[in-house]
Amino acid sequence: MQQEAAQRESEELQHVQWRPRAVSGWGIPQLLWYLVFLQPIITEVHLRRRNVQFLFIRFSAWQYAGTDKLWAGLVTTLCEGIRHHYGALPFSVYSVLGNKPATRQGCCHNEWHCRRRVCLGLLALLAALGLGVGLLYLSLGGHAPGHGGPSGSLLKAFGGAATTLSGSGLLMAVYSVGKHLFVSQRKKIERLVSREKFGSQLGFMCEVKKEVELLTDFLCFLEIYQRRRLRVVLEVTGLDTCYPERVVGVLDAINTLLSDSHAPFIFILVVDPSILAACLESAGNMKGTADNGYLFLNRTVTLPFSVPIMGRRTKLQFLHDAVQSRDDLLYREITRKPGAARGGGGESAQLLAVQTQVGPERGQGRIDAEAARRIQEALFCLHDERDCLYEYVPDNVVSMRRIVNTVPITVRLLQQQQQQGDFGGPTPRQAVAWVVLANQWPCRLSWALQCLEDRQQTGGAPEGRARLWDVFRDNSRELHTMTKALQNVLDLDGDPELFERFLGADFPFTVAEAQSLLRCTVNLDHSIRRRMGLIRAVSALRPPSPPKSPARDAPHAAHRANSASRASPSGRAAGQTGEAPFCPGESRPGGP
Repeated sequence: MQQEAAQRESEELQHVQWRPRAVSGWGIPQLLWYLVFLQPIITEVHLRRRNVQFLFIRFSAWQYAGTDKLWAGLVTTLCEGIRHHYGALPFSVYSVLGNKPATRQGCCHNEWHCRRRVCLGLLALLAALGLGVGLLYLSLGGHAPGHGGPSGSLLKAFGGAATTLSGSGLLMAVYSVGKHLFVSQRKKIERLVSREKFGSQLGFMCEVKKEVELLTDFLCFLEIYQRRRLRVVLEVTGLDTCYPERVVGVLDAINTLLSDSHAPFIFILVVDPSILAACLESAGNMKGTADNGYLFLNRTVTLPFSVPIMGRRTKLQFLHDAVQSRDDLLYREITRKPGAARGGGGESAQLLAVQTQVGPERGQGRIDAEAARRIQEALFCLHDERDCLYEYVPDNVVSMRRIVNTVPITVRLLQQQQQQGDFGGPTPRQAVAWVVLANQWPCRLSWALQCLEDRQQTGGAPEGRARLWDVFRDNSRELHTMTKALQNVLDLDGDPELFERFLGADFPFTVAEAQSLLRCTVNLDHSIRRRMGLIRAVSALRPPSPPKSPARDAPHAAHRANSASRASPSGRAAGQTGEAPFCPGESRPGGP
């Protein structure tokens, strides 16, 4: 947007002779003069201008998530951002003495009109003040005729009255400007919000609307003064972390600010549409209006823009930057050098210090250096373009940092485990791949581990060389029957086809490797496995079928026998070729 604004500015200046006016530095006195004595006029020349300047203001909804009036925080942030950018003095002067821009029909090139009333009023006040001061000087200086007679008292009375009236008028104007200078719009709105009784009334929204209209008129004045279009871009972030009612309030405030077709505001909502749609659908005050959150967003958002999928180079660059941010933790142990032994003492004390301290420090230094080397090797696999691991990392900076922060802990725990006896164990590349697996598919990985644990408890554990993917594939049908009970957990998983390729081809973890890595896993929620185990145990509990009663089965047996005899061509032939009918109380030959 800045590049577009610069390009439009250069193109516009090539066809005109004027230059934009400055609103800072030495341009402030001229701006104040225009604010007090001139009224802007919206002409056709101004409407045809294409050069534009963007003013960016950031609003984090999370900072105001605890307040009842989240939309009031949006308005106050907007007012404070504009006040901070253009200064408090110009806006305060405009609030007291400014005039709304006028519109004039026809082709008019004059964008400013002299405010005669203000000029005449100011001249009258200055004349009255000068006259009053002069009369007081004549009455008190002893130059008046009569030497203090009735005429001198009359001059003193007229001079005092003129000085008081003119001076009070000027002081009131200065006081109003000073009041707006120290009491900003943000403080006004915060005071209105703090009044619960007033906040529930209709006048509260009316007062806020007045402040917003004043702000809009001030921006329109600056557009004509600077000879360029102004657009205030408000970046709204963190909205998907607020309560549904707060989200609805912010969207209502945005629609209110954009209700004016000439409003110089552009809102950028940086949100997850699925979460925002769910908030709109669950909000109690949006029933009937936003039953479908996506349709409501389509009616509100005028330019939908979804961030495209990261390319290979972009993802590798983000992963490299995330790894570089861990350099202070990676190389701290390598660069740390054991300090030399200081202090007094004899030779025996120094030898004792060497035997008791230097040896353990050197051993710990080697361990830390080896851990740092493994961590560096594991993290290098993340952003190595020759490796396929980066393809499974999500296009999310937060997930990238989560993986990068988890890898050093996992590698250190794996190193401690190998020092205790498991000298083979997984490699650093397998460790970082396991971290990615637990981060991307926690539900499917937990299901495979739970099935493996259940088979071990029943004595039918697979061999250590068996693949973890085979264990998951053999029990995938059972997981499909639990999709309703595990819907929230299944939503955490990524692409199922990538999961199959990850475990089946690129990283075929065995059962032994999975059990070794599970003891070092810190980014997998174990409550998911416990929940799966409980659901599996409950589904395995089937109530036993009740015993059949002979007296209850007798009428059914007789009915079946009669039906069979009627269906045969000859009942006698059927009786000869078939079995003899079995009656209750009799015993079959050859059995009870």
